[in-house]
Amino acid sequence: MIGYLRHIADTLDDADPASFTVTGSGDLPSVFAVTDLATATMGAAASEVARLIGQASGAVPSVIVDRRQASFWYDLAFQAMGWEIPGIWDSIAGDYPTKDGWIRLHTNAPHHRAAAQRVLGAHDDRETMAPAVARWDARALEDAVVAENGCAAEMRSIEAWRDHPQGRAVAAEPLIHMDWTDGTPDGRDMDPARPLAGLKILDCTRVLAGPAAGRFLAGFGADVLRVDPPWWDEPLLEPDMTLGKRCTGLDLTTDMDRETFARLMSEADLFIHGYRSDALERIGFGIERRRTLNPALIDISLDAYGWSGPWATRRAFDSLVQMSSGIAHAGMMSHGADKPVPLPVQALDHATGYLLAIAALRGIAERRSSGRVLRARASLARTAKLVTDNGPAQVDEPPAPRTDADFLAEPEITGRGPALRLKPAIAIEGCPMRYDRPATNLRSSPAHW
Repeated sequence: MIGYLRHIADTLDDADPASFTVTGSGDLPSVFAVTDLATATMGAAASEVARLIGQASGAVPSVIVDRRQASFWYDLAFQAMGWEIPGIWDSIAGDYPTKDGWIRLHTNAPHHRAAAQRVLGAHDDRETMAPAVARWDARALEDAVVAENGCAAEMRSIEAWRDHPQGRAVAAEPLIHMDWTDGTPDGRDMDPARPLAGLKILDCTRVLAGPAAGRFLAGFGADVLRVDPPWWDEPLLEPDMTLGKRCTGLDLTTDMDRETFARLMSEADLFIHGYRSDALERIGFGIERRRTLNPALIDISLDAYGWSGPWATRRAFDSLVQMSSGIAHAGMMSHGADKPVPLPVQALDHATGYLLAIAALRGIAERRSSGRVLRARASLARTAKLVTDNGPAQVDEPPAPRTDADFLAEPEITGRGPALRLKPAIAIEGCPMRYDRPATNLRSSPAHW
């Protein structure tokens, strides 16, 4: 775990890694140290909250992280009561053998499914899709699906990724890229028991990494407003990733909703977004426009494959980056398997989410003290490098299965139905992590603070 913490400290220009007490036991079974990653990223994020409290009160509170509970928070953090949790994958999504290797198709979004079907034929299940995939070389099929604005990734080894132009570009990037501009200290008061109360966070992210960051910040009082387009749906993740937030909908292809978006941005303290690096520029909200709208806006962004190199604008998700970066191949080789073996959870998403939260908290603290305003960027591919550089895991004992004792006693009434919520994995002295709002439905609130 200390290796992960040192990398995080280095990217923050800190002399020493974050320090906190670890309880609990067990490791998620994986070729890489996933539970250590969960413990390190959650502990470092909690340490940033403690640091912010210390900035205001003069005393930095202690932090405790339960590594077993942290493992569970890297998966679904709720248990449905009396209703069925939707399946996670579309019927044709998944790993397929090709003529010369393996490829993963990501088809959960309707337009990504349509892209794969334009290339491979209108197959509606994996059984009929598999023969079509098997006729292709993996790289040629990856290129063809991406050219149709779809999502696919050839399985590469760690060594092949290191030699790939995009792998080399990502390796040259910092874990968190941080730029600062001068500003005026905000001088607002802070309640040490609720240090983020009153802060407005505009959350324009989907599918795990960005939503996990916003969820973490909401747990300490931030007013998080999530924005989704009219056509987007996340039936599985909605009761998990909207916890503590209000959710609204905007269609940024319309003038009226772009005006509303500009108003929300001008009034926000923090903007977290997961658009591809060229997307906001194309709709008139590039970095210069954002700075004009709100010079004090802390700007936190993520993408899949990094911010430089030939794949900087490529669409992707955690499972695809695991294929590209060698993680799934390393799992296959370690297990002696005949197919890709990914991490047991979407760890790149979750880890990147906590890295974004760390950057956001550092930005909040710095703006409060000096007035400097942060622009930070992270990527799933750079987090993948963090994982592979840390080396293989030495897993001694998996965590004990979840029991009722791991959940809060009172049911939460989510937008999908009642559920039990996992107890927090972190404890900050005098500052309990708690949520003022239950998980809700997308687009269920008006578009205002």
